[in-house]
Amino acid sequence: MKSVITCDLEGVIETINADGEKLFGYPKEELIGKKRVSLFSAGEIVIQNVGTWLKGATKDGEHTTKTFFIRKDGSRFNAKIKITPTFANGKSNPQTGYCGITIPIDEEVKIPIKFTTKFIKWVFAITRGGFTSASLFPIFALASMLAAFGDNLFNPLSLILCIAGVVFLHLSSNLFNDYFDVKHGTDGINYEYFNAGLNSTMLEGAQLSGGSRAIELGLITLNGTKRLANIMLLLTVFCTLMLLINSYIVTQSFKNLIMALLIGFIGWFLGYFYTAKPIRLSARRGLGELAIFLTFGPLLTLGAYYAISSSTIELFSQGFYNAIYIGIPFGFLTTNILFINQFPDTNSDAKTGKNHLVVTFGKKNSRWGYLILLSAAFLGSYLMLEIFQNNITEFNMIVFYICNILLYIYGLMAFYNLYKNYNNRNLIFSNLKTIYLQMFFGLFYTIIFFI
Repeated sequence: MKSVITCDLEGVIETINADGEKLFGYPKEELIGKKRVSLFSAGEIVIQNVGTWLKGATKDGEHTTKTFFIRKDGSRFNAKIKITPTFANGKSNPQTGYCGITIPIDEEVKIPIKFTTKFIKWVFAITRGGFTSASLFPIFALASMLAAFGDNLFNPLSLILCIAGVVFLHLSSNLFNDYFDVKHGTDGINYEYFNAGLNSTMLEGAQLSGGSRAIELGLITLNGTKRLANIMLLLTVFCTLMLLINSYIVTQSFKNLIMALLIGFIGWFLGYFYTAKPIRLSARRGLGELAIFLTFGPLLTLGAYYAISSSTIELFSQGFYNAIYIGIPFGFLTTNILFINQFPDTNSDAKTGKNHLVVTFGKKNSRWGYLILLSAAFLGSYLMLEIFQNNITEFNMIVFYICNILLYIYGLMAFYNLYKNYNNRNLIFSNLKTIYLQMFFGLFYTIIFFI
């Protein structure tokens, strides 16, 4: 028996022969154009080995190895597999995917799982911890701005506790979002989601849309996802308590504590009910996008300001407004990450009532929404210039202008690709650029005050 399966560069199955159907236990109608070849392997093997196998096949022309696969009924079998790259019209043209030829063997195959794989499994694959950069960079930018404005404007220990609390809250939200999207059936019928695959060195193998897929890969169960989300939430509460105690010791006042708690609660509420019923903000035609803008923008930076400040912050003071203003461009850029990730998920989201803006206006019309959010982010950044000039001696205005222009052009490149490829798989390069743009912008805002 010899199974022959071809897939595209993201692993989406394109063809399977009759032996493949018998060997893996799936009819071709259930697989072609719907499932990825990762379905046949244990999740930890996907994380640890599959990327290496594919790279080897692309580099050397083929890669042969022994592994074990999982049938539809859950049973496993040992096999030898040969992977070769495929090309649409000959090897002189760009690679379009892979072909895997699988032959069952009697030899027992054991694949040791490394510690690093287990670490990646929990920190990146299940919790999507890599995307906490969306929460961290606004806080880093705020702290850098305060450091440039004057001495001792924030407490270092409060900053550390604030960062820890925000990270745990972000991870908890990611897990709850996964839990509810799987429970509501949204992820289960999503066949068009994007995985970075080998298209990105920095984000290799990362899920860009359609949730983490950790439950689908067998890395964790649905109930396990909920338990882990609650653990992350408890860690958030612990960090918050430590932060509040330290803040009171530093400021000798409860004013900052009350505001920090209020804003933190609003952030939790928006994160939890982004996918949780009965509110399910992501299904309410723009409220989900607004929630992301606030949570990862003005609310985040204002809440962090109250949490880390060394002195009591007066309501509606200039410092209060500055903390809001610096969060605005970050809010728009992070919303754009969510927004562009909605494009590949649109069909499955619409079927399950997840009526976000791309579902509401359609993919073609929604292209302009990306440009509006992108432009609003850099307009918000430009309007910060006067604040920086008034508060920072010898602020480098030229570097500020140049970096903003270059980053905006980078964003326009992502928009141009979106404009052309909004309805095909080449859109993935815009998804990647949008994530990179938020990271580059965060790094820029972290260091600009000291150049």
